[in-house]
Amino acid sequence: MNSLIARMGIVVVAMMVPGAFAEDLAYQQSFEAVEVGKVPDEFLILDGAFAVVQNAGNRVLELPGAPLDTFGLLFGPTAKEGLMVEARILGTAKGRRFPVLGVGLNGAVPFRLQVTPAKKALELYKGDELLVSVPYAWESGNWTQFRLQVLAGKGGAWQILGKAWKEGAPEPESWLVKHNAQEEPSAGRASVWGKPFSELPIQFDDLKVTRLPK
Repeated sequence: MNSLIARMGIVVVAMMVPGAFAEDLAYQQSFEAVEVGKVPDEFLILDGAFAVVQNAGNRVLELPGAPLDTFGLLFGPTAKEGLMVEARILGTAKGRRFPVLGVGLNGAVPFRLQVTPAKKALELYKGDELLVSVPYAWESGNWTQFRLQVLAGKGGAWQILGKAWKEGAPEPESWLVKHNAQEEPSAGRASVWGKPFSELPIQFDDLKVTRLPK
């Protein structure tokens, strides 16, 4: 009897767990099934010659090192709150020139969490407006993991939370960047951003959008 219950429990867990994760995961892209030289059809490229490349047996999205400007693209579902975006981004310095790397939520004029190595900072922007800046030690040539979320807060405010860390290092236990926005966010999609000021390519991988519990 006990063995039968145990077997039934295993079946129940196997049936329930995938469904639970499927409800939370709104979008995921690892580029392994995307043809080299192309981009996923669902992407909306705002600017930049993004294309999938082969890198050491792994396919990633790459932004060329020229021209020198700000480039980004949109992906995932549209929402004004209740989403978390994650991505891994790789940039490389060249002498005293550094790239800028980031992720965003809420469309083409997003809340944007970015690493700005020239300022040794992790920053949160709304469009071109700097909202928060905290010290951050970025390492050239290493993947950086980004995580940003927007939540409806109390009293008509919205809470924006972000963190970044070097791949392979422990994830920070608390959010590194916090901001309460009084103005209602616009509905929009998640995004990734790159500024190749070092004139070297920037690479992106493992894009993910998750719906957060209310």
